Amino acid sequence: MRNPLSKKVQAIEPSGIRKFFDIVSEMQDAISLGVGEPDFETPWHIREEGIYSLEQGKTFYTSNAGLKPLKEEICTYLKRRFDVSYDPNTEVMVTIGGSEAIDIGLRAMIDPGDEVLIPQPSYVSYLPCVTLTGGVPVVIELKEENQFRLTKEQLEAHITDKTKVLVLPFPNNPTGAIMERKDLEEIRDVIIEHDLYVISDEIYAELTYTGGHVTIASLPGMKERTLLINGFSKAYAMTGWRLGYVCAPQVILSQMLKIHQYAIMCAPTTSQYAAVEALKHGDDDVEMMREAYNQRRRYLVNAFREMGIPCFEPLGAFYIFPNISKFGMTSDEFATRLLQEQKVAIVPGTAFGACGEGFLRVSYAYSIDALKEALDRIKLFIDSLNP
Repeated sequence: MRNPLSKKVQAIEPSGIRKFFDIVSEMQDAISLGVGEPDFETPWHIREEGIYSLEQGKTFYTSNAGLKPLKEEICTYLKRRFDVSYDPNTEVMVTIGGSEAIDIGLRAMIDPGDEVLIPQPSYVSYLPCVTLTGGVPVVIELKEENQFRLTKEQLEAHITDKTKVLVLPFPNNPTGAIMERKDLEEIRDVIIEHDLYVISDEIYAELTYTGGHVTIASLPGMKERTLLINGFSKAYAMTGWRLGYVCAPQVILSQMLKIHQYAIMCAPTTSQYAAVEALKHGDDDVEMMREAYNQRRRYLVNAFREMGIPCFEPLGAFYIFPNISKFGMTSDEFATRLLQEQKVAIVPGTAFGACGEGFLRVSYAYSIDALKEALDRIKLFIDSLNP
């Protein structure tokens, strides 16, 4: 029989995160610190609005780009929180999570052979999404000594005459790194000089712990070059609602909308009504969860350092990225042994790119009690490795 599979798809590696999830799901008494998902339930007033929309029979398709009240609230929120303005009628689209926005943004912009710059370590979907477009992913290896931030010099060194798009994944999954205004201003000049476009994945924008998030779209000359991607999963604990959005120049968004129309139709109606409530009245919920994450962040970083494991201070998202290279094991070997010997699941840094070797991603989207139990087990494992 003829091979029914696409060679392009076959060449893509499965997500390195799933391996450990699958094992831990069948292991009794195991603790996972691997999931990038809030441990909070969606706040009740948000759930209630979704329920109310169902009770009212609001179960039909919305417009392809999303409910107008939701698009308007998105624009109000972005102006209020990050000082960037968009037209809800022409520059905003509601998507199935931020992941769909990344996918269709790349498909709308990339022709075969175009190069896309991807700083790594970073979220697992960027590289395969570029590959599926026929584009060429070009990895920029972020350095711990730079606090895993993208520098002007690194960016310039990877630009060629085929470079079209830069993915900007900050606050970063898996490192917890952020880009401050001064960092963004430095790379902004390079982006404009080389006529590049930016896909800015800001799904963790509300989870920053010093000074607040700055979007590159708010800098002079950048809104017309930027796809600003965000959503409701992390800030509002709405992962299962599958809702995100993208704000972009009309010339790009109109082409993204065509792909969305044919592949998706529209985002879930119930989720959209709930999201309106989240944006209108969810600030206190976000603040409560951010404070809880911040407490856990400080606790976890200090605990790893006390165990003699170097860990730079992450200032965003809900992950730490400790360096375990001194133990002479690969990240995968360390994570596998920890799971087998102490039943604690964490994700090898290499799941987020080859330059993640020597690191682990540890999520603190868990209760303090769960973190304490996991750390006790990790310390037992570390003690067994030390002579």
